[in-house]
Amino acid sequence: MSDTASQPLLRPVRLGALDLPNRVLMAPMTRARATNAELVPTALHAAYYTQRASAGLIVSEGTWVGPDAIGYIHVPGIWTDAQTAAWAQVTDAVHAAGGRIVSQIGHLGALSHPDHLGGRLPAAPSAVNPHEMSYTHDGPKETVTPRALTGAEIAATLDDYRRAAENARRAGFDGLEIHAQGNHFIAQFLNPRLNRRTDAYGGSAENRARLLFDIVETVTEVWGADRVGVKLSPYWRNGTTFTADEELLADYDQLLKRLGDCDLAYLHLVGPDGGVVGDDTLTAFGRFRAHYRGSVVANLGFTRESGNDLIARELADAVSFGAPYIANPDLVERFAQGLPLAEGDRETYYSGGERGYTDYPAAGRP
Repeated sequence: MSDTASQPLLRPVRLGALDLPNRVLMAPMTRARATNAELVPTALHAAYYTQRASAGLIVSEGTWVGPDAIGYIHVPGIWTDAQTAAWAQVTDAVHAAGGRIVSQIGHLGALSHPDHLGGRLPAAPSAVNPHEMSYTHDGPKETVTPRALTGAEIAATLDDYRRAAENARRAGFDGLEIHAQGNHFIAQFLNPRLNRRTDAYGGSAENRARLLFDIVETVTEVWGADRVGVKLSPYWRNGTTFTADEELLADYDQLLKRLGDCDLAYLHLVGPDGGVVGDDTLTAFGRFRAHYRGSVVANLGFTRESGNDLIARELADAVSFGAPYIANPDLVERFAQGLPLAEGDRETYYSGGERGYTDYPAAGRP
């Protein structure tokens, strides 16, 4: 069966102040199409997001909160007037098509490279090289040892987040999502291997989470908490820096409890990366539910069947889909009708231009 009654994914839901017609969310995905010096979104971005307006909610690709936040090529920002005006064209188009879209804002921290920053060292919680790769105009390069942010620079970074939140409102977004996932800036502060500070932003798990809560407070003063989400990935594993060991997972348990007191619109949580949604995923989201008081959006590797199952088990309120939305702009309709999904061309994920971006047809169309 494919009707709304039999598919929890197709039922409406309210996340904070966001009334959504279904629970199929479009996850944030870097697509590297802002191929201009000003990192301004273009008409191509407007077309891409508008094609996917039937999603219960679109979460935009991660956007830089300021020039010091840049860490990948061709990713748009939201700190200038030109960027804000261009994003307004995107949100206008999505709204005209009946959709809803929130802005995901973020910072790459230690994963950036001097090539992105006019030769300056990236800023991070501590001077610890994460030993990752940074994607520059000259191709992938190994990260360098960053410089540790001063207290004054942390305050300036909070100002960057405030300005980005204000610009997102001016651009007509329906809300805001704080990028705190993966190996990016906020996750670096949460990680004791990368955060070796001895001030109020380091040491204990509570201190390491201080930056996240300062950012939440900063942006909710602009938006109100009921239009703000946070995306986290407690199970992120990469190299020797991000190991998702039991000690770190226990820190995240307490973090989720504290975030439950913030009255956010939702918490966007990435499950374990096992390639297939299975018992580990159910265990993880059961753990999240045990500690977080509020609406949960689940992410990573879900299908129509596993997404419906997760919501039916009441382990999440909605599910976000990343890769399936690349080649299936009409993903909601395909789920509703039980249609097969198209496969995306990985070689065009970050290639620039229309190919592999706005040229995927809806089902039944040439």
